[in-house]
Amino acid sequence: ELNKTQAETGGKVFVNARNAAAGCLRQLDASITARRKLHFYAYSLGEVSAESGPFAATQDEMLRKLESLGFPVAHERRICHSPAELEAFHQHVLAIRSKLPFGIDGVVYKVNSFELQRRLGFVAREPRWACAHKYPPEEALTRVLAIDVQVGRTGRLTPVARLEPVFVGGATVSNATLHNEDFIRELGLMIGDTVSVRRAGDVIPEIVRVLPERRPADARPFEMPRLCPVCGSATVRDEEEKDTRCTGGLVCPAQMKLSILHFSSRRAMGIDGMGEKLVDALAEAGRIKTPADLFELTQQDLESLPRMGEKSAMNILASIAKAKATTLGRFIFALGIRHVGEATARDLAAHFGTLSKLESATLEQCLEVSDVGEVVAESITSFFAEPRNREVIR
Repeated sequence: ELNKTQAETGGKVFVNARNAAAGCLRQLDASITARRKLHFYAYSLGEVSAESGPFAATQDEMLRKLESLGFPVAHERRICHSPAELEAFHQHVLAIRSKLPFGIDGVVYKVNSFELQRRLGFVAREPRWACAHKYPPEEALTRVLAIDVQVGRTGRLTPVARLEPVFVGGATVSNATLHNEDFIRELGLMIGDTVSVRRAGDVIPEIVRVLPERRPADARPFEMPRLCPVCGSATVRDEEEKDTRCTGGLVCPAQMKLSILHFSSRRAMGIDGMGEKLVDALAEAGRIKTPADLFELTQQDLESLPRMGEKSAMNILASIAKAKATTLGRFIFALGIRHVGEATARDLAAHFGTLSKLESATLEQCLEVSDVGEVVAESITSFFAEPRNREVIR
């Protein structure tokens, strides 16, 4: 009904109910929200002040009291006394799911007693006294039109399926990641195949299975490119991780932009204002090719870029100057060595003490560092064994 009205008045047509409701509530003009006829179901309490004691002792009693006061509450609820009863209710709701006047993705189980809820308490982001029992995500059929390859910051090549757009799980899906060659092989996927797709966790599009009985005569297999699609460098396959990677290092534009963004990020060198658009503009202007080039930037370089004023340029240069004084741990993390996160970078800094000692460290010396295993050690030594990496650091 809302979308019909929106279409007639030239307004935005919403994709799903959840986004529509959120959009209605965010309206600054309350009269617009009022016209959209939102409904809600009460399921909990905010703050209650009552001289006569607690509002209710249990979840069930609270809902019955709210209903007696005129608040709408969901009638699809039940007090259960065993896992078998919980499962039976879960199946019952699944059977009536399509008839409900609202969309759901599962059932929530709650401890009935508020006193027990209080004693059980919370963990980081959720209560110990409640959990969601989800239903399998909705699936839809579509066709794989092509498989493109994206290159990430670490040089990892990721195949991505380009799909005939299909509406599933409340959104239109046209792309789905395929992870690596092994994943494609396990699926038995060919370009041109009909596939079943869903949104994992109702968010990330993924291909669930292939329908080989619908395979067209012109379907063709996918092969991972032997040359990087961005820089043309040779690619190598990491047998342990089942990934294919570009050997171009810092000369690959795809890795270069993302490595500079990582280098500049808040938890690395902390260069404020060095966002994606600015890095793109500097790269396109030929002013930066490696993180080292950031420290050679001038005010004229920055002010010559579109939408860059004098004050913004000065602020960025001040942030770059501040970044020259950093800790060894943050600098190691900023280099973007595969498998080396913040904690490992700090451990490496504490163990070796200087960058030169880390640069010349052997595999065995790296393995002496706390929580550094063979995979991480090999990543560190191979990074510093690459002359171009050492050149950028110098």
